[in-house]
Amino acid sequence: MSAGDKPGLMQILKNTPEFKPFEVVVAEELIDAYLDDPKKSGYNILIAKDDGQLAGYICYGETPCTVGTWDIYWVAVAGEKRKRGIGKALSEAAETAIKKARGRMAIIETSSTPLYENTRSFYLGRGYELIARIPDFYMPGDDKLIMQKKL
Repeated sequence: MSAGDKPGLMQILKNTPEFKPFEVVVAEELIDAYLDDPKKSGYNILIAKDDGQLAGYICYGETPCTVGTWDIYWVAVAGEKRKRGIGKALSEAAETAIKKARGRMAIIETSSTPLYENTRSFYLGRGYELIARIPDFYMPGDDKLIMQKKL
């Protein structure tokens, strides 16, 4: 990812219905930290292009105070580019990089609300398992779901 990709990426994030405005602010903070100093930030960001246009991104990083555990923080694909394998390609690229860095598992935290049904199905289809649920974590009626994939 380069600084020139940020405006298009921010548009994708703002247009992703699953993300609330305050979540987009957090995503932007991670993007800025990465652009400022990728090594120091602790985040890795990969982008995908389709027909020369920015189509999506994935942000992931090593989980502090663990050995070989990595978090997948953000994945977003432009609405008009969904169902083309872009999310899968981004996920595979991140998992390959994690394995190369001697990562042994990837963790994803997501919402239990109906809005996130496609997200959950995507990860289950990619070999992630639901390993924990924290009731009412995000707000009443919105559980935090923790998914894991051993690499």
